[in-house]
Amino acid sequence: MAPVLFLLMLSGAMCSLGQAMSREEKLRLRNQVVEMFDHAYQNYMDHAYPADELMPLTCRGRVRGLEPSRGDVDDALGKFSLTLIDTLDTLVLLNKTIEFEVAVRRVLKDVRLDNDIVVSVFETNIRVLGGLLGGHSMAVMLKEGGQHMQWYQDELLHMAKDIGLRLLPAFNTSSGLPYPRVNLKFGVNGPSSRTGTETDTCTACAGTMILEFAALSRFTGDPVFEAHARRAMDFLWEKRQRNSNLVGTTINIHSGEWVRRDSGVGAGIDSYYEYLLKAYILLGDDSFLERFNIHYASIMKYISQPPLLLDVHIHKPLLPARTWMDSLLAFFPGLQVLKGDIRPAIETHEMLYQVTKKHNFLPEAFTTDFRVHWAQHPLRPEFAESTYFLYKATGDPYYLEAGRTILDNLNRFARVPCGFAAMKDVRTGSHEDRMDSFFLAEMFKYLFLLFAEVEDIPFDVEDYIFTTEAHLLPLSLSAAPHSYSTASNRTSQQELDDTNFDWTCPNTRLLFPDPAYPRNLREPIRTAVDKSCPRPAPYREPGMGSPPLRAQDFMANNPEHLELLRRMGVSLIHLKDGRVQLVQHATQAVSAVAAEDGVRFMQEMMELSSQQQKEQLPPRAIQIVSHPFLGRVVLTAGPAQFGIDLSKSSTGVRGFVTVAEPYSGCSEITNAEYVQGHIAILQRGQCMFAEKARHIQKAGAIGGIVVDDNEGSSSDTAPLFQMAGDGRSTDDVTMPLLFLFHKEGNILLEALKEYREVEVLLSDKARDRGADVQEAEEDCLTEATTPTAFESTTQTQTSSVELDESVSQEEVPPSQETSDAEEVIPPEAEVSPTEAAADSAQPKEERDSDKSDEAEGHTDSSSQLVDELLADWREDLEAFQQMEKDEL
Repeated sequence: MAPVLFLLMLSGAMCSLGQAMSREEKLRLRNQVVEMFDHAYQNYMDHAYPADELMPLTCRGRVRGLEPSRGDVDDALGKFSLTLIDTLDTLVLLNKTIEFEVAVRRVLKDVRLDNDIVVSVFETNIRVLGGLLGGHSMAVMLKEGGQHMQWYQDELLHMAKDIGLRLLPAFNTSSGLPYPRVNLKFGVNGPSSRTGTETDTCTACAGTMILEFAALSRFTGDPVFEAHARRAMDFLWEKRQRNSNLVGTTINIHSGEWVRRDSGVGAGIDSYYEYLLKAYILLGDDSFLERFNIHYASIMKYISQPPLLLDVHIHKPLLPARTWMDSLLAFFPGLQVLKGDIRPAIETHEMLYQVTKKHNFLPEAFTTDFRVHWAQHPLRPEFAESTYFLYKATGDPYYLEAGRTILDNLNRFARVPCGFAAMKDVRTGSHEDRMDSFFLAEMFKYLFLLFAEVEDIPFDVEDYIFTTEAHLLPLSLSAAPHSYSTASNRTSQQELDDTNFDWTCPNTRLLFPDPAYPRNLREPIRTAVDKSCPRPAPYREPGMGSPPLRAQDFMANNPEHLELLRRMGVSLIHLKDGRVQLVQHATQAVSAVAAEDGVRFMQEMMELSSQQQKEQLPPRAIQIVSHPFLGRVVLTAGPAQFGIDLSKSSTGVRGFVTVAEPYSGCSEITNAEYVQGHIAILQRGQCMFAEKARHIQKAGAIGGIVVDDNEGSSSDTAPLFQMAGDGRSTDDVTMPLLFLFHKEGNILLEALKEYREVEVLLSDKARDRGADVQEAEEDCLTEATTPTAFESTTQTQTSSVELDESVSQEEVPPSQETSDAEEVIPPEAEVSPTEAAADSAQPKEERDSDKSDEAEGHTDSSSQLVDELLADWREDLEAFQQMEKDEL
C-alpha cells in the first residue's frame, strides 16, 4: 500500500449527559494554568537558572556534582540549562512570545553543549534535542508570521545538530541499539569518556529516537540521524518474541538478548509503542503503522484486562508478571485515542482518575486493588496528557472536571513558595526538593490546551505532532526531502494481517451514538475503585475450579489450607524453633494448574518471609503552616517508638517551634521559658533520644523535633529509622518526638531564622491547606511495598527460603512460570530485604548513641540459579527497582 498520511482530527464529536462547563469557567481555569506556569517558570529563572533544574524547597538550582547524587535520575542533567530548553515551545503555546524570544537569546548566549559530563542518551534526546527542535519549529512559525523573531537564522537548529552529533557515538554498536549513556565531550569508549561499558538498555531508551532524529535529518538535510534511529527501531522489531509479538523491558545492546522478559506498556517500554504510531503520523511510512498494529493487537490480547494494564512474560503471555502497575502507563489511553480505540481508553483513564482521587496523585506504582505500591509522585504529566486527548476525542465535559481535579491537587498539595515540589509520599503529603523539567514542558501544555478555546491558541496544533516530551514537530516534515529508503524495512507479508489495520480515523459520532455511553463505561469502574479496595482474583483458565490459596491468607493450623497445599504439591514441616518449612514437589501436584498455583504460592511466601525481617512504618509529616508557607512545605520525618502515636491522632500536634538550649537536649533545658508551650528543635547525638524527650517535656514542650547532626544527610538518599528508647520504660514520655535528616532540618531552621515565628503541624500525614482534615480511607492507604531481592542457596533441584508461622499480609507479584523441579524451603537460606534508593523511606529502629546499628539492605542478584523459574522470579522482584534506570 502506498504511504498514507492522515491527520487525527480530534474534534469534540460527542455529546454528554453531564453539565457542560461554562465558557467563563473554562477561561478561569485556563488563566489559572497560565498563573501556575508563571509561578513555576519564574521561580526557576529567579532561583535556579542557569542550573538544569529548580530545587523548590530550598529555592536554588540543582547543579550536578554539587548536590548529593540521586543515581541514574541525575543522568538527565548535563549542565545545559535543561529546564529552559525543555520549556521553549511551552512559552509560545501559552502566548508568551516576548518571553520566548528572551529565552531563545539566553539559550544561544549561555548554553554550552560540549561539557565533559555523562548523560542519558534517551533523556537528552527527548528533552534537549526535542526542546531545541520544538523551539526551532516555533521560531520559524513566528518568523513567518512577520511580527516576531525576524532576527532568527536557524540558530536553535544548529544547536540541535550539535547535540545530535554528540549523541551519535552512542549508536556505535553491532546491533545499532544505542548505549544508554554518552559523554557530551568525549563520546563513548574513549579513555576520558567514563562510559561505554554498559551492556543493557531499556526498550524505550533505544526505541524513542525516531521522531527527534528524523526531524533533525529532515530539517538539516543530513540523513545520518534518521538512518541510525531507524536501524535501532528495526532491530527491536526483529527481536520481538515471535509468538506473542511482545517486546521485553531491557535488552542487551550487543547480543540482542532480552535481559528482562516482562512486557507491559509502562516504564521501560512505553514510548517505544508511542513512537511507532507517531512515526507513521509524522513520516508517512506504512511500516511503522504495520508494526504498531501487530504490537497493539498483542497488547489488547495479553496485557489489557480492562480497566487494568498488567505486565506479562513475553514467552508466557497468559501469565501476569506482577500485580501492580506503574504510573507511566497513564499515557496509554491518550495513545489509544490516536489509534482510534476509544472504549478501552475511557475505561483505563477512569481507573486512573479514581486512583488519583483516592490518593490525590497517581502513586509511582499501585496494586491491582488500587493500593499504594510505590508512594512517590514526581509531578508526572501522563494522566493530564490522556485527559486532554480524551476530551478532544469525545467533547465530554467530564474530562474538564478531571483536569480541574489535577489543577486543584497541584495547588493544594504540591505548590510551595518557590515553585511546585514533587511528592515524596502521596500518603503523608511530604515533598521532595525536586521539580523536573518535564513538569514545565508537558503538564502545562496539556492543561492549557484542555481548557483553551481555539482562538486562545496562537497556531493550529493539528499541524504538529507531540513527542513523548510534548515538544511540537510540524507534520510538514513528511514532505521534506529525505534520502532514506524504507524498502528494506517493510514488514513481510507473512507477518502482516491486513485485516487488523485501521487506515482511516474513526468517527466518534458513529462509535458512540448514545451520549450516555461513556458514562456507562465509567460507572462500574468507579464503583470498583470506591469499594473497600477489592482484591481481584488471580488469572485462571476457564473451568479450572476455585482460585488458589494466597500466601497472605495462609494459616498453618487450618486443615483446609493444608489440604490445598497438598493438592499443589506443597508439604509443611514444623521446625523445633517454631518456624515452618515448606517443600514443593511439582510432580506431586494433582494437576498442572495446581502445580502452577503451588509455584506462585511459594514465590509469594518468599517475599512475605523477607518482608518479615523488617518493620515498615509509614513516615510522619512535619508541615509548616504559618505564613508564608501556609502548609505548602511538608517535611518527611521519622517516628519514635515512644510518646504520642501520631497515627492515632486525628488532629496531630500544632505549635510554634523554638531551638532548645543546650541544642543537644542532653541536660536540663536552660531556655525553658521559650520552650514551654512550643515544639522544641534538638540536635542528634551525645545522648539517647528518650533522654532528650524527657528534658524538653520537663521544660514544658508540647513536642520535639530531632535534627540529624550528619551534614548533608537527606531522606532523599537515606532510609528513615524509628527512634528507639533507652532500654527502660518510656511511658513517662507523653508528647510526640520526630526525626529530620540534616537537609530537611535545615529547611525548618532557615525558615525559623528568616521569619522568627514558625508554626508547624506534627502528624501522620499532611493536612489540606485551609480546609478540614481530609479523612482518607485508611484501608486503602497502605504502606508502599518495596520490591525485594533475595539470596538463595541452591542445589541441583532446590530453591530456598524460610518463614515464620505468622507472616505479614503483603501484596506481592505472582510467579511467571512453573517447573517440575522440586522446590524446597530449608532454614539455612538467607533472605535479605532491599533498600531501593528511590523507594519510600523504610523506618528502622536505631539507638541515638550507636548509629552503626542501622540495618543495611542488601541486594544480591548475581546468584547462579539452575532453574529458569527462579531467574524469572528475580526479574520480577527487581523490576521496579530498575524503573528509575529505565526511565525517569
